[in-house]
Amino acid sequence: MTTPFETTRHHDVEHWTLNDPASRNALSDTLVLALFEACLRAKQDTTLRGIVLTGAGGAFSAGGSLGGFANAIGQPLQPGEDDPLIAMNRGFGDVLHALTELPQWLVIAVDGPAMGGGFGLVCCADLVIATERSVFATPEVTLGLPPAQIAPFVWQRLGDAVARQCLLSGARWSAAQAQAAGLVNTVVADGALDAAVVEAVRTFSAAAPGAITATKQLLHRLRDKAPDLRSEAAIAFAAALRGPEAAAGLSAFAKKQPAPWVDVPLRSTAARVAAPQGGGSGLGWPGAGSKDGTA
Repeated sequence: MTTPFETTRHHDVEHWTLNDPASRNALSDTLVLALFEACLRAKQDTTLRGIVLTGAGGAFSAGGSLGGFANAIGQPLQPGEDDPLIAMNRGFGDVLHALTELPQWLVIAVDGPAMGGGFGLVCCADLVIATERSVFATPEVTLGLPPAQIAPFVWQRLGDAVARQCLLSGARWSAAQAQAAGLVNTVVADGALDAAVVEAVRTFSAAAPGAITATKQLLHRLRDKAPDLRSEAAIAFAAALRGPEAAAGLSAFAKKQPAPWVDVPLRSTAARVAAPQGGGSGLGWPGAGSKDGTA
């Protein structure tokens, strides 16, 4: 029986795989929790020198999965009612923070779409290798949602100007465009990803593990640190998901129609942005093409 998150170890390097190809590795609660627990364990493992994170089945990740929260879309809370969406969304923020705090080097290998939350994961890497067929986008705003938890990490990785362009437009990037923007370090031919990962591991293995940890700690202090907006981001996401824009945007996406706010002359273009070929929406949409209801 397969699990949505798999780990294998080769000597002092672990390979972590997002392993739910039927959903294009949508970030379900189960997968997010497993990834978070792997980060906590790795942080305490002094024998572990590096981590390679990738996705199975021709996709890195289609983004977040709404899972059992589909009935909350467009539905306001009752007065005094606690919102479970807040904890769900904050849990993914915990993963992003944990990835950036790993003492080991982290290589992320992308083959196929890295959308929404998957894009956010990529922003946490020390080195990103992508195949030519890979595509990247943060299309949440085209669906009526803010890219809440990933926004600080996209901003940290890409800088203010490019992050604004990326997060506010939802536009899709090719691997070459992602490399030019600074998201991807190396682009390789389709089918050459494994060899490129082996070479990257060989390169990192020449560095002393203690020196890697110390250097990462210094770099965290040197560069602009992503602000801890987990609580604010979770509240913003939950409020938006229960609002009318998300209800309209997600319904339109499920029906493969343009959202109501898209101007008529732009609708064909916007539809392609919101649902790029082979890339998905950046958010797992219940009932849109997988056995468990994720996109």
